Amino acid sequence: MDKYVSLGSVKGTITPPSSKSYAQRAIALALLAKGRTVLRNIEFCKDTRSALKCIEALGAKVEYLDESTIAIEGGLNPLSNTLYVGESGLATRLFTPIASLNRTPITVQGEGTLLYRPMTMMVDPLRQLGVTVRDGGGFLPIEVQGPIHGGEICVDGSISSQFITGLLLALPLAEEDTTLHVDSPVSTPYIDMTIDTARRFGIEIMHNEGDYSEFFIKGGQQYTPTDLAIEGDWSGASTMLVAGAIAGEVTVKNISTLSKQADTAICHALERAGAGIIIEQDSVTVSKRPLRAFEFDATNSPDLFPALAALAAAAEGESVIIGTERLRHKESDRAETIRQEYEKLGIEVDISEDNIMKIRGGKIHPAQTFSHDDHRIAMSLAVTALRSTGEIKIENAECVEKSYPTFFEDLESIILR
Repeated sequence: MDKYVSLGSVKGTITPPSSKSYAQRAIALALLAKGRTVLRNIEFCKDTRSALKCIEALGAKVEYLDESTIAIEGGLNPLSNTLYVGESGLATRLFTPIASLNRTPITVQGEGTLLYRPMTMMVDPLRQLGVTVRDGGGFLPIEVQGPIHGGEICVDGSISSQFITGLLLALPLAEEDTTLHVDSPVSTPYIDMTIDTARRFGIEIMHNEGDYSEFFIKGGQQYTPTDLAIEGDWSGASTMLVAGAIAGEVTVKNISTLSKQADTAICHALERAGAGIIIEQDSVTVSKRPLRAFEFDATNSPDLFPALAALAAAAEGESVIIGTERLRHKESDRAETIRQEYEKLGIEVDISEDNIMKIRGGKIHPAQTFSHDDHRIAMSLAVTALRSTGEIKIENAECVEKSYPTFFEDLESIILR
């Protein structure tokens, strides 16, 4: 599916999907909690559907109560020896440790760009925890056979926090206690999100506040079923807020700056760029003002890079965004993808320096662009097109279904005609 977006002003209110990061964590824990959990405000995007397929394969029963509410009868009892995680990196690194709780061999299989994303960080730690692992040279498919034990292990946290999330959620069910050492932890707000979600299901994960290098997980704990509403997604909201900053005014509802989601940091970037911003209890409004170049460290919020690229392209001068090392193994090599696609639009993007992206703002020219099958790139290009001097074509725009299926409908609803 191709989409065409051209010059336009925006004004209106939108409600983004629920956070797929929170949703996938809650879905996994509903599997591990014996009994009935109810999850509300669920957006059934592609990654969330992948997580639901995984828990059904692992023994959970899912009942759809309405268009945004599900009941999950938990209980880990594998019905299949294969887990299909789709293209979800989080589902892969989340459910592999959970599958390792079983004595049954289970193969984790993915598709698309996920087959090229590295999974080497999981292999040695799982083996240290007593799991038999057969891997495909550090890539999917991976077969695991438990049960997972506790103990003392060290994990490389420099590539992603997602595997740490999987371990933190699986290890409370191990027979032994675990001390988990993490080298060079990144995306630490996502670890906070994991600990918070586990707490809501009655599990305690201990670490010193502000220190993400060591965790203590007591074994033999039990997850308790709960009734939980999933909060709005800041990753999806960030792109819409940038649309307000560069093309008019946008209010995004059902989000709170008190959220533990990493991408609340978009508010700091918008302030530094000079956008008008009003923060209320459950909404944020951003309005267009003259934008200036900004510097921002996105190491702990790498999903913001595409939205930040759209913001920087509209700012006067050269913006500097730190953290490009975190972009190599996303749905695409996002640093190179941003450089290629924004160059087509007439925007200079420099990624020649280690871990730094420099973007010089300027006019947006008509062009034919490609999403690289990356949902956040498609959304970034669509918002940037609001400033174009002509029409911009976005090829393979359907990839937004991964996280925000109604993105283009929501964007269209706030464009002034």
